[in-house]
Amino acid sequence: MDIGAIVIAAVSLGLLGLVFGVILAFASRAFAVEQDERIPQIAECLPGANCGGCGYAGCTALAAAIAEGKAPVNACPVGGAPSAERIAEIMGVAALTAEPMRACVHCCGTDGDAVKRYRYEGISDCEAVLRLGGGEKACTYACVGLGSCVRACPFGALSLKDGVAAVDLAKCTGCGQCLTACPKGLISLIPLSHSYYVGCSNRDRGGETKKVCKAGCIGCKLCERNCPAGAITVTDNFAKIDYEKCTDCGLCAEKCPVKIIRRRGEEPPAES
Repeated sequence: MDIGAIVIAAVSLGLLGLVFGVILAFASRAFAVEQDERIPQIAECLPGANCGGCGYAGCTALAAAIAEGKAPVNACPVGGAPSAERIAEIMGVAALTAEPMRACVHCCGTDGDAVKRYRYEGISDCEAVLRLGGGEKACTYACVGLGSCVRACPFGALSLKDGVAAVDLAKCTGCGQCLTACPKGLISLIPLSHSYYVGCSNRDRGGETKKVCKAGCIGCKLCERNCPAGAITVTDNFAKIDYEKCTDCGLCAEKCPVKIIRRRGEEPPAES
């Protein structure tokens, strides 16, 4: 074995490694992309939930968007006002205040109220059961009740109660993931400062609605006629509250003959 040849080879490899190391170090400096120092600072102000409620892939992506001026300082619905204030200080701008929003399910067609056409025993996925004639409930506007929204919520704020999704206001952050998960679009975000909501999305005439659900809105317009603020309207048998006008007086709920306008957190128990 030629010891000299081995030494020469080892030295050559060492020199090549050193040369390539120098080249890589130079390249890393020459082609390095400088990161805005505010991005990690902003990221620390965010909750780290990576829920996507802001419209970005995660908290780091949102932090970069805010630093670049592509997103407002209050873009995170989970962090709320405290997070927005800290980010505004980093960005050197005035803190923007936004009304906290919380999820609301516009269906009260529980197992005790909604008529069922058949019994479903397949996979627990709302989108899947809709392919079987629109779901087991006779009301085409009813909550499917298989919990796709429950599984989509990163904060455990939703649950199923008697076949209908329910929101825990204490846990809900208003991230909006449940809205995307609901294939029927029965969930919306309403201001936290408002208590009343319309617990039905049915657009059929009153007589047809009562055939499929005892808890359905009958489109009588008593709520519309009695609202002193003109905040509730009934169009195509569908009642809707304008929360910019609503004073949260509760008169609409009081006048509703089927009690489908309800106060959040005070919904009546389902029939057994």
